[in-house]
Amino acid sequence: MSIEEVMHRHVFLTGIPGIGKTTLIQKATEALKSSATPVDGFYTEEVRQGGRRIGFDVVTLSGNRGDLARIGSSQASRKPEYRVGQYVVDITSFEQLVLPTLNSLSKTGNMEKKIVCIIDEIGKMELFSQNFISLVRKMLDSTNVVVLGTIPVPKGKPLPVVEEIRHRQDVKVFNITKENRDGLLQEIVSAVHNCCK
Repeated sequence: MSIEEVMHRHVFLTGIPGIGKTTLIQKATEALKSSATPVDGFYTEEVRQGGRRIGFDVVTLSGNRGDLARIGSSQASRKPEYRVGQYVVDITSFEQLVLPTLNSLSKTGNMEKKIVCIIDEIGKMELFSQNFISLVRKMLDSTNVVVLGTIPVPKGKPLPVVEEIRHRQDVKVFNITKENRDGLLQEIVSAVHNCCK
């Protein structure tokens, strides 16, 4: 094993929207589970209505589902509105689902086996939550957790937390493209296994 592999403690996928990051994360999760690697976390899923994307849901690996964002109207509301383009982000729903999962993972101490935490994704919508940001940082610094996550490609104004992750020495980043996405699964799973050693 090379020195480079020893240094990596986390694995992230990046690529343009719709390139297949979530699909790869889901396949990698199944492969890890079948090799008896402890896995928990969440992924995001498009919500479609009549062939049109109307938003995104958060789905935990334990099967719970909740709103992340929906196409929103600018109705007057008492609470602050978090928007990304045409989508209104439901921070409360996101935090209720995701924070308990991440919190319990961040507290896993003295386990014989490292646990893999799926975080799909760390993007504009999720980063409205300060609690989420601090838990992600906590897990990236934990010696018992291996994060397998997705981050967006840099576009427009950089997202500080995403750039921080992208440039960490202990993170291996796979850039997903149309050309390579079908052949990367085994490499991703192997990289995660190496992080678990």
